[in-house]
Amino acid sequence: MTHIPNPIVLQRADPCVLRHDGQYYFTGSHPAYDRVVLRRAERLADLQAADEVTIWERHADGPQSHLIWAPELHRVGDAWYVYYAAAPDAGVRADAPGAAETFNHRVYVLENRSADPFAPTWVERGQVDTGWESFALDATSFVLDGTQYLVWAQQDVTIRGNSNLYIAPMANPWTLAGPAVLLTRPEHDWETAGFWVNEGPSVLVREGRVLLTYSGAATGPEYAMGLLTASTDADLLDPASWTKSPDPVFVSHPDHGQYGPGHNSFTTTPEGDVVLVYHARTYTQIDGDPLWDPNRHARAQVLPFDADGTPVWGVPVPDDRPVPTTTDVLPPSGLRTAGGDDAPPASSVDTLADASA
Repeated sequence: MTHIPNPIVLQRADPCVLRHDGQYYFTGSHPAYDRVVLRRAERLADLQAADEVTIWERHADGPQSHLIWAPELHRVGDAWYVYYAAAPDAGVRADAPGAAETFNHRVYVLENRSADPFAPTWVERGQVDTGWESFALDATSFVLDGTQYLVWAQQDVTIRGNSNLYIAPMANPWTLAGPAVLLTRPEHDWETAGFWVNEGPSVLVREGRVLLTYSGAATGPEYAMGLLTASTDADLLDPASWTKSPDPVFVSHPDHGQYGPGHNSFTTTPEGDVVLVYHARTYTQIDGDPLWDPNRHARAQVLPFDADGTPVWGVPVPDDRPVPTTTDVLPPSGLRTAGGDDAPPASSVDTLADASA
């Protein structure tokens, strides 16, 4: 099985990796939450050392001026799209009496019609109108049988909790073609640990199945991944088409020093094996607001399947690259410009990368 050295990128939560024309494209939440970044490399092992380019920055004020979260890069037709969440402020509020307090995010879209997503031709396509105004984030997209779908997390103030998952067909990459359909809400003990949350969806279509992963609970060691499954022949807009696992499929593993794995994406090796990409921390004690702890690192491992095509999720693998021991935000390379005890030495990164995918 292909070995991937971990972490693949330090201090980038909510990682999204897309393989296109022999290149891996990577984006994720920057710890300053003020920009959308992009990097690429021929190997997953080389993403850490790859140049990171800022393709969009937050507005000075207004609805896209704070807390830029969870960008995802997608190729739809002949164009590139980034789905991301942004807020007008960093505060929380309850949108109705008795509702959970949430941030004020909405889902937005960028488009680039260049063949190269690093071309400086990104344009804003605005907010995705999901049908109602409330805390919304973590949009992902997939195309099946010619129909593009959007899956995202959003609060319904009539349902207990911070966010549920919804699906809708799309008329174009920034416009829904039908009403939102509720797929899952927090209901099991593992989804309601700390906060009542379903978020961070990602979709893998494989061998007649649609596998929809998501994350639940608060963002500490209790954070974990859940799974919905449907047939590719089913009506994906019918909630009855989906089967929800009552138990999480991917959880913290203290023996490997990995805590709170989640907000995943999927990619493949050059040989076509599925790769699970996710973030995790290496410790459980967080000082202050977890939002501003930068050490959720992007990680990746090959995801095997059993004979009937069911994923064998396993556990988060241990690190084999150095990780920070403080909460200082590192430069994109992961290397301190002036040296430092918790900067991964260049020689260590190079040595590990040489033998990896």
